[in-house]
Amino acid sequence: MEKRSFLAALAATGAAPALAAPKTAQRGPALLTVTGAIPKANRGKFDPVADQMMFKQKLSFEKAWAFDYGALAALPSLTIRPTLEYDGKVHTLSGPLLADVLKAAGVAVTDGTRITLRAVDGYAASVTGAQARKQRFIVATHLDGAPMALGGLGPLWAVYDADRVPEMAARPLAERFGACPWALYHIDVA
Repeated sequence: MEKRSFLAALAATGAAPALAAPKTAQRGPALLTVTGAIPKANRGKFDPVADQMMFKQKLSFEKAWAFDYGALAALPSLTIRPTLEYDGKVHTLSGPLLADVLKAAGVAVTDGTRITLRAVDGYAASVTGAQARKQRFIVATHLDGAPMALGGLGPLWAVYDADRVPEMAARPLAERFGACPWALYHIDVA
C-alpha cells in the first residue's frame, strides 16, 4: 500500500488525529523496577524478550513500577557519609530514601514488609521495612558529588551509613554492606 493510501485510510478511521497529537515528554530508560506487592503500575507485565536480564535471573511479574533517572532525581535526596569497604575511606553518597522510592511506587511499607534488592549481576539481599527505615537506606544516585556510572557502583546503589548504625559500625568494614547491592536495578516487595 502506498504511503498516501495508508494515510488516507488512517484519516478515514479517525486515527490521523492521534498521529498528529503532540507527544508528551519522553521518559528516559527505566533504571529501577519495583515489583511484587505494589498497588499500581506504570509499565506492562514481564516480557521475556524486552526484560532479558530479569528473564535470565528467573524473575517474572504481572505489574511493575519503573523509575527513570528523572523520577528518582525528583524525590527528596539524602546525603550520607559512610566509610566504604572498597578503599576504607569516607565517601559522600546521595539519593532518595528507599522508603520514599517505595512510597512513590504506591507501597505502604510496614515493619514486616520484605524488600528484596537485586543487582544487575544477580546478587540479591533482603531487608525488612523496619531495617530499611531504622538504617535509613537510600537509593544512591551520586558518589562524591558525581552520578554513578554503570560498570562502577551504579548507576544506583541501595546503601546506608553503616558508620551511624552502632551494631554495624562494630563489625569489620568488610562485613557492613552485605545488604547493599550496588548496580541496583530491581526491588521486589512482599
